[in-house]
Amino acid sequence: MTTLNLRNKKIWVTGAAQGIGAEVARQCVELGADVIGFDRHFDDSYLPYHCVKLDVTDRTQVNQVAAVLLAQTPQVDVLINAAGILKTASFCETSWQDLHDCFAVNTGGAFNMMQVLYTTFTQQCFGSIVNVSSNAAKVPRVGMAAYCASKAALTALSHTVALELAEYGVRCNVVCPGSTDTTMLRKLWRDERGRQHTIDGLPEQYKLGIPLKRIADPNDIAQTILFFASDMSRHITIQDIVVDGGATLNA
Repeated sequence: MTTLNLRNKKIWVTGAAQGIGAEVARQCVELGADVIGFDRHFDDSYLPYHCVKLDVTDRTQVNQVAAVLLAQTPQVDVLINAAGILKTASFCETSWQDLHDCFAVNTGGAFNMMQVLYTTFTQQCFGSIVNVSSNAAKVPRVGMAAYCASKAALTALSHTVALELAEYGVRCNVVCPGSTDTTMLRKLWRDERGRQHTIDGLPEQYKLGIPLKRIADPNDIAQTILFFASDMSRHITIQDIVVDGGATLNA
């Protein structure tokens, strides 16, 4: 029987300085993996994995960093793209720069990382890619046009990549978190009632509440990512799963 085991797996994680990316990277280490975490900035706190400063939107930098790392360790078992940004504004106030920035990180960053490892994955004929999208890719959100569009694009991109990699035995799946207790979410809360308002729902924004009556914590999302990263899901690809306590009512 297959169990959750990442021992000796070589895993790359983007957005690893905080939030979901940091949590999944830590858990991969706890499960025995050799983890490299990427982010633009890391603070001075200790993280139990190798940290590499990288702007995933910079294609030249991605290629250069990957070349150095692959020369040292040519195998990569799992790529987890968790880097993401959120820009909020009504559609009429959303700037072209907001749209560009969301697509550059949320879609383009994953594109760059998947493409730089494409040859590695196809030559070794195994591997798993897990891209972190959002339930906002499934349902509209007031004031999140750029974010929703970029995450929907990431999901569609992931499915196409998964289809093309399938013949090589490489899987690609998507995890779509809902409201998760991270810095990104807390910035959306206007006051101390923000958490409860999110759970109860925001009718003025046409946003349903959360049937399970709780905000996810990064561990909830990390556990799903680990499932897709591991051999427990070895026959699953081209799929996306929503982890949001039922907030999108299976949309």
